[in-house]
Amino acid sequence: MAANMFPLIIFSCFVFSALVHLNLVNGLSTNYYDSTCPNAESTITSVVKKAMLNDPKVPAALLRMHFHDCFIRGCDGSVLLNSTGNNKAEKDGPPNISLHAFYVIDNAKKAVEALCPKTVSCADILALAARDAVSLSGGPTWDVPKGRKDGRVSKASETRQLPAPTFNISQLQQSFTQRGLSMEDLVALSGGHTLGFAHCSSFQNRIHNFNSKQSVDPTLQSSFAASLQSVCPAKNTAKNAGANLDSTPTTFDNRYYKLLLQGKSIFSSDQSLVTSANTKALVSKFATSQQEFQKAFVKSMIKMSSINGGQEVRIDCRVVN
Repeated sequence: MAANMFPLIIFSCFVFSALVHLNLVNGLSTNYYDSTCPNAESTITSVVKKAMLNDPKVPAALLRMHFHDCFIRGCDGSVLLNSTGNNKAEKDGPPNISLHAFYVIDNAKKAVEALCPKTVSCADILALAARDAVSLSGGPTWDVPKGRKDGRVSKASETRQLPAPTFNISQLQQSFTQRGLSMEDLVALSGGHTLGFAHCSSFQNRIHNFNSKQSVDPTLQSSFAASLQSVCPAKNTAKNAGANLDSTPTTFDNRYYKLLLQGKSIFSSDQSLVTSANTKALVSKFATSQQEFQKAFVKSMIKMSSINGGQEVRIDCRVVN
């Protein structure tokens, strides 16, 4: 009898541990608001769509905002909190100074609060807005698991944990591994750079004084490097000078990977993806097939956006309750 029970005990323990893991790591559901706020998603989508019509840079801003939120304390909306008299918040940390379009989340929250007061978290609104940013830009759509809670802590000093545009492949791998993300997740999520714009300061290390022997990063295609130098001279004073992250900056496609293989990436961290055989193979795969890229991107987005650590549902996304 005891011998027969042993496999059952092992199986029961496995199921229990799997359920505990699911609750602790995810604890989220795609139908979380079906009964409490059934029109939340369509309301958020309408707000994002309206903002996009007024400003084509909104999708890239929302996607980046979601990444930067998830990589600090999990996807808890802490990036949305304002600094207070005695605390400098994440949004005012050096890597986040250029984040914008917070008003879109504010508008979505206001609209959702009118429908379902104190129900939908700011963290969920940001996750849904990031999904809408992708799908409304021609990318894939997906069911976002929901049920995140909003965090009460936001510290500018913790933004040092964000992967920098100057990171090499080892640094990127460490950053992603610490968050339970794989190398495939790294390459797939880097594809978010198909949307948006980069200021000169984030890539000047590649086009001026690259090292003691070379002024320009030799992995940059020469005419592309020259074009970057023309918009970002060594003593650049133009505050908003920079370059688009790929040649179709408002369309979510696989152009980013194609350009990466041609030596036309913007960040050192982008270029680092082709310095490892494993990641370069994925870059080539995604450059060849937009369908494979989109499938991997959706999978990795769901995985990343399921990292959560909040405690409440904020009434105002900029202030703790």
